[in-house]
Amino acid sequence: MSESSMTRPHAATAHHTSLGVDNRKLGVWAFIGSETLFFATLITTYFVFAPVNRVRPDFQDPREFLDIELTTVLASILLASSLTMVLALSASRRGDRRWFTTWLLATVGLGLAFIGGQVYEFNHLYHEGLTLSSSLFGTTFFVLTGFHGTHVAIGVIWLLSVFFKVRAYPDSPENAMDVEIAGLYWHFVDLVWVAIFVLVYLI
Repeated sequence: MSESSMTRPHAATAHHTSLGVDNRKLGVWAFIGSETLFFATLITTYFVFAPVNRVRPDFQDPREFLDIELTTVLASILLASSLTMVLALSASRRGDRRWFTTWLLATVGLGLAFIGGQVYEFNHLYHEGLTLSSSLFGTTFFVLTGFHGTHVAIGVIWLLSVFFKVRAYPDSPENAMDVEIAGLYWHFVDLVWVAIFVLVYLI
């Protein structure tokens, strides 16, 4: 399949700043930086209140509630979605629309699978007695993981909007950059889950 105009040389420099970086990419990096601080604050809050939770009368032990097997599967799903996202970007840069569609929709499907797994986990924890208001652990845990799940949902919507935009304007020189920018956000969401999985579920 021949390359589409999304890979033409002028597309790569159309939005460059004085730093030589596409201004949209620079904006996403700045946004990701702020989101990194946001999640760092949530994770720090979780650990700061962990010892406080242990001495409260409503103490709930995380080891009795958290399912390592399920979250290992969820972590594997998101890591796999990072790979499919890389493959989708590579196909976009080559102008290969068929494989771009395959890999991007695979990424969306894996993202939806993760959200479904998290909904299952939350429902299970609710029936086990762990809720947002049941204990300090419940509050910090659901706020942290709930915000991450929300970011995954936003990422899925973002990827779908990019897919439909590329489908509607297959020859747009902006397509490859649109996919790359969405991919930056998606990889960030994946890395945040790796941090949550290691720090909250494993440690």
